Amino acid sequence: MAQDGPTPAARARRARIAAASLLMAAAAVVLALRLASRSSVLVVGVYGLLLILCGGVIELSRRGRTRLGTWLLAVGLVAALVMDGFVLS
Repeated sequence: MAQDGPTPAARARRARIAAASLLMAAAAVVLALRLASRSSVLVVGVYGLLLILCGGVIELSRRGRTRLGTWLLAVGLVAALVMDGFVLS
């Protein structure tokens, strides 16, 4: 019996890639807003690192390492938000 559509693993990879892409777009928007408001260079660096992390997660998901990518994405997002709050306060 042939299976119709993508496998669960392929769907998981696509979901992680989509999530990382959306987070990357959101981080780019926040970075642009921070640059416009002349924020600290450290805040700009944090969001730059988040963009790099999202790219790494996309590559990990493309290669089938979705669980590792998910953990890195979650930890990176929390770390970026904590650092943004810490630096801006």
